Order: sequence, then C-alpha cells, then structure tokens
Amino acid sequence: MSLSQRSFRMALAALVVLAAAGVLIWFRAFRPLTVKVAHIEANVPEQVFGLGVVGTRVESNLGFKVPGVLSSLLADEGQHVRAGQLLARLESRDVKAQLSVDKANVAQARANIAKAHAAVESAAALLANARAVAARSRRLIKAGGVSEEQLQNDRAASRVAAANLAIARSDVGVDEAALRAAKAQVAAQQAVLGYYALHAPYDAWIVSRNLELGSAPAAGQSVFTIVAAHTIWVLAYVDERLAGDLRVGDPARITLRSQANRPLAGHVARIEVQSDPVNEERLVDIAFDRVPRNIHLAEQAEAVITTGHLARALAVPQTAVGDLKNHGGWVWTVEHGRLARRHVEFGRQLLNGRLPIRGGLPQGVAVVVAPVPGMRAGRAARPEPESTP
Repeated sequence: MSLSQRSFRMALAALVVLAAAGVLIWFRAFRPLTVKVAHIEANVPEQVFGLGVVGTRVESNLGFKVPGVLSSLLADEGQHVRAGQLLARLESRDVKAQLSVDKANVAQARANIAKAHAAVESAAALLANARAVAARSRRLIKAGGVSEEQLQNDRAASRVAAANLAIARSDVGVDEAALRAAKAQVAAQQAVLGYYALHAPYDAWIVSRNLELGSAPAAGQSVFTIVAAHTIWVLAYVDERLAGDLRVGDPARITLRSQANRPLAGHVARIEVQSDPVNEERLVDIAFDRVPRNIHLAEQAEAVITTGHLARALAVPQTAVGDLKNHGGWVWTVEHGRLARRHVEFGRQLLNGRLPIRGGLPQGVAVVVAPVPGMRAGRAARPEPESTP
C-alpha cells in the first residue's frame, strides 16, 4: 500500500472518530432531557417536630406532719392509688394511750354533769320546802301559833335553799364547760393521731418509695413521690423557626422510644412563655389523649404536631432550590418544552423538609424536583411520565 493510500485511510478514520464524537457531544448537550417534576398534592399537613421527654405537671413528695417510726407501708413504687387511700403509718401507741385518757375524761365530765343535775333537783326540792315552811309561819304568826324568831329562821332557811340551788345550777355550767374542754381535747388528740397515717391526696401513680419499715422520718421528710397520672405529658423542644404557628389544642402524634412502632395520640396542652436562648428552641407541653399505663417518666419521646393543612400544595425538596434565603430561591421549570429558571417564594417548610411554593410561578409551569446534569436555560426537556401504582 502506497504512502498516499495509508494517509488517506488514517484521515478518513480520524474524520469518522471526530464525527462520532461530535454526534455524542451533540446528543449529550442538545437532546431533550427527561426530568422529574413536582405534582400538586391535596390536603398536605403542615407539621413540626419536637424532641423531649415524658414528664408530669403535678408531682408531690408525701411525708408525715410529725416525726416517728414507720410501722407499716401499704404501697410501693409503680402502684396506682386512689385519693384517700392509706399508704403508710407511724408507730402511735403513746398517742392512742393519751386518746384513751382523754376519752375517759369525757366520760367523767358527763358523769359530773349528771351528778350536778341531780344536785339541782335536790336543791330545788329543798327550796320549795323552805318556802312552804316560811309561808306557813307567816300565816301562823298572826294567830300566835309561832314566834317572830321562828318566822325569821324559816325565812333564812328559804334564802339558804335558794342560794344552794343557784350554786347547783352554776356547778352544772362548770361541768358542761369541762365536758366541752374534754371533747376538744379528744378531737385534738384524734387530729394528732391522724398525722400518724399517710393518705394519697389524689388519684396518683407512685413514682418512688423513699423509706423502708423501721425508718424514723423527720416531720415533712418524703416517704413517697407521686404524680397525678392524668397530668403526665411530653415536654418537647421545638425549633423556634417552626414554632410560630403552634397553638394550644393542636393535635400531635407521640412516639415513645420504647414503643417506636406504636404512636400515641395527643394534643398541645401548653406552650411555655420562656424559650431556650441557647438552643433557640421553644418548650411545648404535649398531653396524651389517653395516658398509657405502661409509661416511664424521663423516657425520650418524639412528637409530630399538626398546625394546619394546605388544601393544594406544590412542594419541592431543598436540593432542587438554588440560592435559598428569606423564604425564596431559584428553581428549574419546564415551560413550553424548554428549561427555564424562576425565582419563587416558599411557605413554611414541611416536616419532610420539602418547601411548598406559594408565589412566583405562572399557571401550567412544571417545577423540576430532581435536577440532572446538562440542565441549562432553553434546553429542550419533557417531564418524566407519572408512574402508575
């Protein structure tokens, strides 16, 4: 083969390679792209996420008003108790003994009152007799049947009988006062005896039993720690940027760490006034619609709170947005079969991180949700067909 023929073939081969490369470059750079676009969704929930722990609104440390020695413990940690239920007692034999003495004093006071009433009846009878004798003496002195001295003596006896009746009646008053004092002492001692018994102040769940039998608690020392079961809730921290639409009563879905596959219904019960300035979070108290029995305080919990719903929404992931700031950014669109870039405004971020477009998008324009290599303004593009379920 001559040199000229070899050169021709090499040039031809080079031209073929260049043509193929050109075709490949054109195909990659100018062929219509198939892109995935967002679709309008209906009734999209607006939700925020909160992370926290199980806590309670009402917690109490129960102790006796008086010091003593624990003689009985009738409840234990983890037990649910009713209001008024007896939980523990202190040794109270000395108080009971004093109460018996006070009750005996009441019985003695009642006996004294009965005796005083009998004395009143006796004094009244003596007075009636003395007055009758004095009256007879007055009648007989005119006829000379009795002397003046006898009449004076009978009158004196009548006055003495009247004084004795007054004294007897006064004694009744004194004895009745003594009875009231004895009863008051019994009531006071019974109140003191009541201090030796510890009762549940409300329907509660015992979180801890802090002492054992034989312990000698001081007055006010905690024997039990209890919580009101119906006030158990989740104390969740929510990012301040997402907490602006939160309202008391908003429904929530609570997931306990120990029951990850069993979400529980709840609602926002209270929004704390003071936020955490370090973490820039707001504390939200979320109550259970129905408090589960198998629950543990301080357990980690997650809460998803629904603040509202969007009737219609076109949402895109943040990866599809360029220059995102101040609730706005650039997105790729498909308009009349060509790619374009538009600046749009976004609503509040959805729980899955997507951003709903609320302004800046003309009617009928598709928004790209998954940018691909080779995208540029003006390039031909077509939306990816929707997959059928």
